[in-house]
Amino acid sequence: MTDQPTVSVLGTGIMGAAMARNLCRAGLGVRAWNRTRDKAEPLAADGARICDTPAEAVEGADVVLTMLYDGHTVLDVLREAAPALRPGTVWAQSTTAGIELVQALAAFAREHGLIFYDAPVLGTREPAEAGQLTVLAAGPEEGRATVTPVFDAVGAKTLWTGDDGGAGSASRLKLVANSWVLAATAATGEVLALAKALDVAPQDFFDLIEGGPLDMGYLRAKAALVLDGGLTPAAFAVSTAEKDARLIVEAGESNGVRLDVATAAAERFARAAARGHADEDMAAAYFASFD
Repeated sequence: MTDQPTVSVLGTGIMGAAMARNLCRAGLGVRAWNRTRDKAEPLAADGARICDTPAEAVEGADVVLTMLYDGHTVLDVLREAAPALRPGTVWAQSTTAGIELVQALAAFAREHGLIFYDAPVLGTREPAEAGQLTVLAAGPEEGRATVTPVFDAVGAKTLWTGDDGGAGSASRLKLVANSWVLAATAATGEVLALAKALDVAPQDFFDLIEGGPLDMGYLRAKAALVLDGGLTPAAFAVSTAEKDARLIVEAGESNGVRLDVATAAAERFARAAARGHADEDMAAAYFASFD
């Protein structure tokens, strides 16, 4: 017997699979579903029950955790699961969905009597696999005792941003954080491309900034993926980075802010994807600099 919640994980891509695996390791009962079942199957070795449909996955679950491509996909999948959802179930929505879609998802939760948590995570493949994500969470006190073991299993810390998940305070903070991450990623690709064009050794640049305020561990890590050919498997894919960049631009436009860097980053990711790098790490935006 255990007091640990049973968790339905909908979406087992790069992030969802790692989160499901850590939930299993923490002793929680896990039911996993993915549109492409082959991506979920490896989790059976960790103790997860692999389900054929979203409805099968959520039936009887205490917590539903969604980690899918975007907010529209989440809404479609939850509609499929709706016949098996029971009122009072906790829903931790961790997909980066954007502000408008969070409100639509929260409305769906209200219609079905679910306890909704806006809960995006900060981190990529490696911290996800290590259970070291940062969970940004907003939602009511009711249900937190149920969802906290889930957040503790997948993250190193949880930052609560409010009591109303439908207000999207966690998602708004996630977009702000991602705007910095994506800008830094795009700048990394451009500095490497310019160095190549000007016949400057990248190491000379790194030596120049070493130890100073311009030095960044993130810059060095992303540059290494390009220079050492480590773009697969992706920590965070180019296609997903483009989607997030466009959510950031839309959020700015909706609130009267022009975000030129985010707009340019979205186009860089789109060009890199068009050149065949969609499934590679977002550092592959580097290739957008070349015709």
